[in-house]
Amino acid sequence: MIIDGHSLAFRAFYALPVDSFQTQTGQHTNAIHGFIAMLINLLGNEQPDALAVAFDISRHSFRTEEYPEYKGTRGETPPEFKGQVPLLQEALHAMGIRTLEKENYEADDILATLATRGAEAGYRVLVVSGDRDTIQLVDDRITLLYPSKQGVSELTRYDAEKVMDRYGIRPEQYPEIAALVGETSDNLPGIPRVGEKTAVKWITQFGSLEEILRRQDEIGGKVGESLRENAHLAERNRRLNRLVRDVDLDVALDDLARGDIDMTAVQQVFAKLEFRTLLQRVGKLAGAEVPVAGAAAVQLAPEKPEPKNLIDEELGDWLDKADSPAVLISRAGDGYDVGLATPDSSVTLHWRPGGRDYALFERWLASDAPKILFDAKAQLTLVAEAGVELGGIAGDALLAAWLVRPTAPEKTIAEAVFRYLGEQVPEGDPNQLVPEEGSIADQAELAWYVVRVHAAILERFQARTGEIYADIELPLVPVLAALEHRGVEIDLPLLQAHEGELKARVAALEQRAFDAIGREVNLSSPKQLQQVLFEELDMPKTRKTKSGYTTDAAALADLQAKHPHPFLDALLAHRDANKLRQIIETLVKAVRSDGRIHTTLVQIGASTGRLASTDPNLQNIPVRSEEGRRIREGFIHSSEYETLMTADYSQIEMRIMAHLSGDEGLIEAFRQGEDLHRFVGARIFGVAPEEVTNEMRSKVKAMSYGLAYGLSAFGLSKQLGISAAEAKQLMTDYFERFGGVRDYLRSVVEQAKKDTYTETIFGRRRPFPDLASPNRILRENAERAALNAPIQGSAADIIKRAMIQVERRMREAGLTSRMLLQIHDELMFEVSEGEWDRLETIVREEMAGAASLSVPLEVQVGHGPNWNAAAH
Repeated sequence: MIIDGHSLAFRAFYALPVDSFQTQTGQHTNAIHGFIAMLINLLGNEQPDALAVAFDISRHSFRTEEYPEYKGTRGETPPEFKGQVPLLQEALHAMGIRTLEKENYEADDILATLATRGAEAGYRVLVVSGDRDTIQLVDDRITLLYPSKQGVSELTRYDAEKVMDRYGIRPEQYPEIAALVGETSDNLPGIPRVGEKTAVKWITQFGSLEEILRRQDEIGGKVGESLRENAHLAERNRRLNRLVRDVDLDVALDDLARGDIDMTAVQQVFAKLEFRTLLQRVGKLAGAEVPVAGAAAVQLAPEKPEPKNLIDEELGDWLDKADSPAVLISRAGDGYDVGLATPDSSVTLHWRPGGRDYALFERWLASDAPKILFDAKAQLTLVAEAGVELGGIAGDALLAAWLVRPTAPEKTIAEAVFRYLGEQVPEGDPNQLVPEEGSIADQAELAWYVVRVHAAILERFQARTGEIYADIELPLVPVLAALEHRGVEIDLPLLQAHEGELKARVAALEQRAFDAIGREVNLSSPKQLQQVLFEELDMPKTRKTKSGYTTDAAALADLQAKHPHPFLDALLAHRDANKLRQIIETLVKAVRSDGRIHTTLVQIGASTGRLASTDPNLQNIPVRSEEGRRIREGFIHSSEYETLMTADYSQIEMRIMAHLSGDEGLIEAFRQGEDLHRFVGARIFGVAPEEVTNEMRSKVKAMSYGLAYGLSAFGLSKQLGISAAEAKQLMTDYFERFGGVRDYLRSVVEQAKKDTYTETIFGRRRPFPDLASPNRILRENAERAALNAPIQGSAADIIKRAMIQVERRMREAGLTSRMLLQIHDELMFEVSEGEWDRLETIVREEMAGAASLSVPLEVQVGHGPNWNAAAH
């Protein structure tokens, strides 16, 4: 068996998602994983005696010497692919497999040489390649295994009969067809007007390319003229696509005999690649147990326990003995299917809430007995619907996996098991209407996977990740479930009236835009807008994109500022009004029968640690515009409560910046309780604080926040509408007076480059593998994100800690007031009559005490009949 290394590695690279195969150090491994998975299948199915994998050294070969444009249309190698081939070769060597390269030749030539030698020596030869040029090698002893478009998991077997069925010619004639038609992938243009059918017809008629060219005058019509004018192309293509069968290789066939798999070496390489699935599969292939460095050999995978069907006392007895079992619940018919499992035992039951047989189970669910779950918040909600509590959440594999890989977390049990256990959860064939018995894992089996994968994920925790998990994320789960269940009351008539006004305004603005150009267009179509703006109105071109010139909001606002036009004015106003209308429309549709909106708070929604809101998103409602504030007036308290309370942190990101940078100037401003931006403005502009104008203050505010997000002088000039020189001077003056901020911002990125991650005050890690990327754009994007990650992440940790403590204190105080929402750095409450003072005290104390910083955490509190009125 001879394999085209680069060809199959590239196929695997594009078949498997890049982000799902990445080590903690940022090394992408999808090409390696896909290649080795395919190889294991091949070795198991075909059992070859001798084996080699051929690789290209570079794009240069004797072919490019004749025709420099050969393969010239192939794009740059993706940065994520670079570095994977040497690691693949290292893995292959550990598996006892010989790899070959030859200067000035391609891998195909090595394949052709070895295939020819092997066939002559009496071997049955398998060539594995995704390059169609290798079809010419097929004969009675040589078979081609060609990967499908889907990747490397499916291989089509080409023998001489299959080639004839597919192309209508013998294998050795294929390169002659390719010479006539051309090969786009190799940048070999063929004879114009000649397609595959015509080429096959000619080969069938004349027998060979040589004979076609000798008798080209016999071919009539336009296609004959084209052949005569371009015959040299076919001749050149045939020279270049003919594989060399006698490359001088410093290897004998006997040298390619399969060597023993060195499982210790495989374990070391695969540990670096973080391959668990493949380690087990290679171990099975070798007929060996998988050794663990410095430890005794361990079994490849434990046997799945046979699930027991228990109820009543038997179930209670099992629960009493089980140590932190996993529990997994799903709706099923008239009740719920439940799986319970420890690493060596599992239970399945169909639970009907309130039934006498399940009283002990329900008591256990509500107790503090430790339980491991997957997506605990969803399970909490499900159990609550059944009228039962769920306590003792000791682990959530979904959250744990997110903390290990916050940028690309595993979101299903199968994904987590695949990554951390190296096993495949039975999921059945999606195309099979009636799945075979045992082809899909039941609840008990899934629970068994959950309890094991949770333990495996905890082993990946680093430094203080365990503290974030135990002290913040797990305790937050029941708090978020409670908020989602409570929802927030909506003044539906008010929102509907506002929606009606906006619909009318959108229609009027649309007509205004049409009148400005004298015809109707689709204002949502970038193509039509490009035609109007840059062709009909002849406006200056904006930034070039793949589909023309951008018509995004920022570009059009800049265009309108420099080249005002009634059409642009109406278009921008139309966009704003339509966006608000869509927000209200979404809110109105989300109001449930209880008159409330119940958003979903996504705990793993952002790599920074911030919560996300969805179905609907309540974090995207504008706060600075009058229209946005009108929308917020639609969020009210229900009749049994006295008022709404909102509480948020004042300038929390700047306070965290002061703490992390240790800048004495910023710290002094916060400690003295001064207006930060006025204080900073006084230092920068060299005037007394009372002499800082609103314009000065706005410039300072924009810069203070912008610096933490990597804002450049050019960006600042665009944002403030000032010259780049003035913006640069402003930044220079800022850093002269607040040098601690400058030094901190520099150190954050430098440290992140060394560590490949950033860390919050509390130890939450966010990986940044792209800081080492050779791709400049990816690297610079990572640098900007790394700059602010410790600040944003620390702010997320602080508000989460506050939520946990506020909820606990309210419960202990016996308050009937309720926390309803978290919106970034703000919390919303419904306040019961007579509880304002106690609630305000709890909220202020717990929010201010959520972190111990070198500057005070200031909390602003407001109240009113609606969200807008409660603002402060």
